[in-house]
Amino acid sequence: MKNFRWKMFMIMALMSLSGNAWSDTGHGTEKSHQMDQMNDDKMSGMMREGMLAMPQMDPARGRALFASKGCVVCHSVNGIGGEDAPALDASSMPPMMNPFEFAAKMWRGAEAMVALQREELGEPIELTGQELADIIAFVHSHKEQTIFSIADVPERMKKLMDHSSTGEHHYGVKD
Repeated sequence: MKNFRWKMFMIMALMSLSGNAWSDTGHGTEKSHQMDQMNDDKMSGMMREGMLAMPQMDPARGRALFASKGCVVCHSVNGIGGEDAPALDASSMPPMMNPFEFAAKMWRGAEAMVALQREELGEPIELTGQELADIIAFVHSHKEQTIFSIADVPERMKKLMDHSSTGEHHYGVKD
C-alpha cells in the first residue's frame, strides 16, 4: 500500500509540474504499434505515461548502491558512513519528497560533490537514473535503513572511510 501511495504521489507531482505534462510531449496522442513495442521493451519495470517514464524505486537495491557506489564514504546513515556531507537518515527526511527535488538538491551541490568524490574516491560516482531512483528510495526508507550495517559496505569503501591517522573510522567505531 505504501508503494502504491508513493507512485500516486509521483504521478501527481509530475502532473503538477506543467499542468498537461503527460499529453503535451510534442508527439501525437496516437502512438504507433512500433512505438508501443519499443516502450514495452525498453521500459519494462517502469511506470510510464505518455513519453515520461518513472523508474520503479527499490530501497533494497538503493541500500546496496549507497554502500557500493561510495555515497557512504561522505554521507552517513544511522551513524555509518562519512561526515564530509550531510547525514541521509530517513528520520530527518521530509515525509513526502518529490525525487526531482532530491536530484535538484544534488545538482546544486554537484560541483562540491564531484570535488569530494575525486578526492575521496579518485573519480566521480557514475549513476544511472535507475540507480539514483533506488538510492533516493533507500534514503527515505526507515525499514531499509534499520537493516543497513557496516557489513553492507564493501572493503574498498571501508578503507576509504578509515582515517587511521586520527584513530577514527567513519562507521561508528573508534580505536
